[in-house]
Amino acid sequence: MKVPRIPRRAVLFSLFVAAIAFSSACSRGIANSPGSNSSQDKVIRIAIGTQDQVINTATGGSVIREEKLLEKHLPKTGKYANIEYNIEWSSYTSGPPITNKMLANQIDIGMMGDFPATINMTTFQQKGEGVKTLYIATLGYGATGAGNAVMVPKDSPVRTLTDLKGKQVSVPFGSAAHGMLLKALKENGLDPDKDLKLISQAPEVGGASLRTNQIDAHANFVPFGELFSFRGFARKIFDGAQTNVPTFHGVLVRSDFAEKYPEVVVAYLKALLEANQLFKEQPEAIATKIGEWSGVEREVVYMFLGPNGLQRLNPTIRQVNFDALKNSVVTLKQLQRLDASVNPEDVTKWADESFLKQAMQEMGLSYDTIAANDEFPITGEDALTKKPIKDAKLAAQIWVQGEDNVMNFASVKNMMGMLQKLKTDGKKVVGAIFVHDFNQGWKLFAENSFFVRQGDNVAAFLTEKDAQVYADKVGAEIASFKNLQAIYAQEMNPAIAAR
Repeated sequence: MKVPRIPRRAVLFSLFVAAIAFSSACSRGIANSPGSNSSQDKVIRIAIGTQDQVINTATGGSVIREEKLLEKHLPKTGKYANIEYNIEWSSYTSGPPITNKMLANQIDIGMMGDFPATINMTTFQQKGEGVKTLYIATLGYGATGAGNAVMVPKDSPVRTLTDLKGKQVSVPFGSAAHGMLLKALKENGLDPDKDLKLISQAPEVGGASLRTNQIDAHANFVPFGELFSFRGFARKIFDGAQTNVPTFHGVLVRSDFAEKYPEVVVAYLKALLEANQLFKEQPEAIATKIGEWSGVEREVVYMFLGPNGLQRLNPTIRQVNFDALKNSVVTLKQLQRLDASVNPEDVTKWADESFLKQAMQEMGLSYDTIAANDEFPITGEDALTKKPIKDAKLAAQIWVQGEDNVMNFASVKNMMGMLQKLKTDGKKVVGAIFVHDFNQGWKLFAENSFFVRQGDNVAAFLTEKDAQVYADKVGAEIASFKNLQAIYAQEMNPAIAAR
């Protein structure tokens, strides 16, 4: 698959970000920080740091920014009458730069993953000079750790983590992917300090290293584990879901900003709630827009946040999020990147749900209902048979390049039937084909999956190991997607298959 050109709009936004950063640096602590605004201020700065390429942050970042949702919800009466808002957006490739900007009082609201969020909040406790950061909402999350991944160059002979013994592996140190990698290596009998060489590489550097075969493997977070594979130069050998450790991205706010402008924080969260709803109502359309804003292909965005996606959108703060933070504390202490005095049980004290509850109340939403219901399954009718889709875990999807909407199918067999029909009609499917893991329901790219066929029933699997277990159970063979296509082509239309 071709690597798309970065949209001109994204380039312009990067220049805008650089300009904002320069402007902020020049005006640091002078014009519009919470500490300098008074009740007579006519301008309120709202500085928001996001990560455009990290798809988990999209509904807290690019969707709000580009759809002007914050402007829609900002208060304009009472003490906010005649106030001018100066909204400053900036985007980064990871959480640590956002933490640095928040410490320098150049960002008020920041988005980051659980590991950098842990470093952020504990750093503020030590160096914030009375200012804390509050965890006020959740963005995308994976209850089992899906989204983090270990990849190798596409043609690498490496197939499992144990094959990495004696090799060089890169990962952004201090990230959720770093924690996932250390846990996975230990569970596979490898000592990270003795059995392989670990080095730190940011996502863009790790991707270049994989593309040029300068690294044996690279571990990373959302969306790079799928993005690099989709672009055709890497192959995933381990998914974070196999560790069964939750991960998430969340929203942090400086406590001095939240205390001075609580209505503005509530307005931001109302914008976040509307962005989540927009994505659920129009997953293909919003995924396409996010792709244009971020440079990440729309199919990869949909892979994470679409129906049966690898990540779920739930803004509430629940036990699964605290479990992720506890794991971050434990792992970071093991890495000696966190003070030994930090107690994992204290993570519940870092959260403040009051702003989100107020936002939901003002929008007529129930916090408990949203907390308990974040499933986003594939529904509707099969595009081939027109019958209802009953089991989303068995469903398959085709997103034809250039088409606005995804086609849904009740089974892999029906999807294969449509592929043959498209071929008969002379159409090429260059977009994406999705299937779902038979055991867990995770969304998978078909070409990277393993299949077991038993009559008309076809089960897809993330790992070859799981596929082999099922194949042994039902007395069948494992097939690649390419092999499966050839089989169905021969059965459904032998004349075309022979071409």
